[in-house]
Amino acid sequence: MTPDVLVVGGGNAALCAALMAAEAGARVLLLEAAPRAWRGGNSAHTRNLRCMHDAPQDVLVEAYPEEEFWQDLLKVTGGRTDEVLARRVIRDSSNCRDWMRRHGVRFQPSLSGALHTARTNAFFMGGGKALVNAYYRSAQHLGVQVRYDAPVDRIELQDGRFVAAWIGEERLTARSCVLAAGGFESNREWLREAWGRNARGEWPADNFLIRGTRFNQGVLLRQMLAAGADAIGDPTQAHMVAIDARAPLYDGGICTRIDCVSLGVVVNREARRFYDEGEDFWPKRYAIWGRLVAQQPGQTAFSIIDAKAQGRFMPPVFPGVQADTLPDLARQLNLDSATFMQTIDDFNRACRVGRFDHTALDDCHTEGVLPAKTHWARPIDTPPFRGYAVRPGITFTYLGLKTDETAAVRFGGVPSDNLFVAGEMMAGNVLGQGYTAGVGMSIGTAFGRIAGVQAAKAALGTRAQAAEVQHAAVA
Repeated sequence: MTPDVLVVGGGNAALCAALMAAEAGARVLLLEAAPRAWRGGNSAHTRNLRCMHDAPQDVLVEAYPEEEFWQDLLKVTGGRTDEVLARRVIRDSSNCRDWMRRHGVRFQPSLSGALHTARTNAFFMGGGKALVNAYYRSAQHLGVQVRYDAPVDRIELQDGRFVAAWIGEERLTARSCVLAAGGFESNREWLREAWGRNARGEWPADNFLIRGTRFNQGVLLRQMLAAGADAIGDPTQAHMVAIDARAPLYDGGICTRIDCVSLGVVVNREARRFYDEGEDFWPKRYAIWGRLVAQQPGQTAFSIIDAKAQGRFMPPVFPGVQADTLPDLARQLNLDSATFMQTIDDFNRACRVGRFDHTALDDCHTEGVLPAKTHWARPIDTPPFRGYAVRPGITFTYLGLKTDETAAVRFGGVPSDNLFVAGEMMAGNVLGQGYTAGVGMSIGTAFGRIAGVQAAKAALGTRAQAAEVQHAAVA
C-alpha cells in the first residue's frame, strides 16, 4: 500500500515527524540509510535537550525563560539566526517533554561533571540511544513501517512538489514527504571542497574527525540544492568540537570530547596559546573550539591542565599524557620545550587569582598577556600535569534548506505544499554559526514534530480528495 507520508532519515527529527504523522492518522514509511544496529544517526550520541521553562520542572531546576534562551542563542550565533524560527524552537522546547514521555523517553537530572546544565538542559535517561530506541518502539506500536539499509539516492520533483523517492532502481511514491537525512559532515570530499586549502598549503578538512554517523553524506541535500531548493547557511559552519586526537574517524560520540579547556590553557603545535579559554561557560562555548583548532597548524592543539583541575570536568574515554614536570610534558607531546615553558610562564605570571569557582563566571583572570583568559585563570603549577592532543570533531554541518514555520521546503521563495524538512537539513535557519549545548535536539524535536503534522495534513487532504474522485467515478 502506498504510504501517505514518507520520512527520509532515522534520527530524532525523522522519528518525531513519523510519530506525529502517525498520530494524525497517516500511513507512514520511514527510510533509514543505516543498518538496524546503527540506526538513529547522530541522535544516538546525544545526551540532552535544551528546554525553556518558567519555573522548576522535575529534572530542571530554577527557571530558564524564553528571553534568556533567546539571548544565549543570539550570543553564540553572533546574530546569524532567524528570530521567528528560533523563538518557535524555544517555545516548543517548553512543551515537548510530556509528548516525549508518552513515547517512552525518560529524563534524569544533569550529570555530574556536565557543568552549568542543571537549569537549562533535560538529560535523557540512558542517553540518545535510549531515546532513539524508545521512539522506534513507539513507531512500531503506531504502525509506522521502517526500512533499514535504505539510502535514498534522489527525490523526484514536479513543480516544487514531491513525487517519489528513489533507492537505486526502486521508486517509492507517497502523498507527502519529510526530509530529515542529516547534513554532509561525513562526506569527506564535500568538506574538502567547502574548506579548501589554507595559506600554509594544508587541506584542513583532511584532519577532521566525524563525531557521529558515517551515513550523513549529504546526498539529498546536494540534490535538492541542485534542483533549486532555497538554501541557508555557510558550508564551513558546523557544530565542531575539540576532541581527542586519538578518536575514531566516525562515531566517537560524546566520550571523545575534551572538556577541561576552560580549566587550563590550550596551545597549538608551536606551543603558543591562541584564544581565551575562559570566555564563557563551557556549554555555551565548547563548540567553538573545533573551528579554532581547525585554523591552527596541522589542525591540532593541546589542552594542558594541572592537578587542580582534576575532578572538575567529565573525563574523556582516553587518559591524557601525564608528567611530573612541564618540560617532560612538552617532550611527551612533541612540543618545543623552550617555547612551551615561555608560554606557561607568561600565563602563570599574568594570572590574577581571586575566588575560584568553576560553576560561576568567577574573578580569576589574567592581566598583561595575550590572549587574555577572562575567567578560571589559575597558574599551571601543581603536578601531575596532563595534556590532551585535540583535533576538530565535526558533529553536523549548518548548510541546509531554507524553511519557515510550516517546515516546508521552498523553491524560489515559494513553499512546497507536500515536501517538508527537519533536523540537521534545516538547522542552519536557527544556527548560522556557534552552538549552545542541547539546542540541536531542540531544533530537531520542534521541526520534526511540525514537519510530521504538516506532512500528514498535506497527505490526508490529498487522500480525501482521491477518495472523493474514486467515489464519484464508481457512482
